[in-house]
Amino acid sequence: MNKYIFHKDILSDDEQSFIKASFKALAEKEDSFYCLKTSKLIDLSAVREQLQCDVSVLKNSFDGQQFRLLVTDMDSTLISIECIDEIADMLGIKPEVSRITEAAMRGELNFEESLTQRVALLKGLPVGELQRVYDERLRLNPGAEKLIDYLKQKGIKLALVSGGFTFFTDKLKQRLGIDYTLANTLDVEGGCLTGRVEGDIVGAQAKADLLIELSKTLEIETQQVIAMGDGANDLRMMDCAGLSVAYHAKPTVQAQTDIQINHRGLDAVIDVLKASSK
Repeated sequence: MNKYIFHKDILSDDEQSFIKASFKALAEKEDSFYCLKTSKLIDLSAVREQLQCDVSVLKNSFDGQQFRLLVTDMDSTLISIECIDEIADMLGIKPEVSRITEAAMRGELNFEESLTQRVALLKGLPVGELQRVYDERLRLNPGAEKLIDYLKQKGIKLALVSGGFTFFTDKLKQRLGIDYTLANTLDVEGGCLTGRVEGDIVGAQAKADLLIELSKTLEIETQQVIAMGDGANDLRMMDCAGLSVAYHAKPTVQAQTDIQINHRGLDAVIDVLKASSK
């Protein structure tokens, strides 16, 4: 028996009729979503296309109350931009850097090598331009604050782990009350970027290692962790987690994750946790 979650506030009569024809059952209204239980195997791609909403499937035994930690990527997941691309725009080289970023997120390039290559192109940029990116361009993705508030209410810790930069994760940690952060530190000399990263690069393995380390610190199992991201460098930490969530992710990531969010905001994760506890 599986539980199907329809991440939509309202389903029309026609949409309910379509669901009944597909699942042989009506979806029942919950808080801000609908759900139904069935043993019938469904082609979700067709359902998602018809309803134009995210549809998640969980085993009936799945327990949302077990989770004690959510580990999320930053760029294009918690926030709507790729910070390094916007930094590059300050030098007029955004298209060049964006092409490398996209290839790395699709898994076509080694992340660590691609980051070294991209950061080198930023050499000479005044560090004050990073503040401009934060002030003028960085925006939280829809539903981010609602999700964070819910996690705090339920006592679920939040970790922000990023192949991006501490300049931004530190500010978000303070602003949003995030429990843990990990990211790369841009090297600065004379008030300008040197084109280098300090220390080891935070890539795919570092993200997975943090998830495991925090699990030990919190004395929980990795099965009690949710991992969320959008790029190929998030897959290792997702493999370690009890629940993996792809947020507007690359196809290769969506194909390897438990939950895929392409229509709703980050608060769709709340639906999953609520529905699975009923």
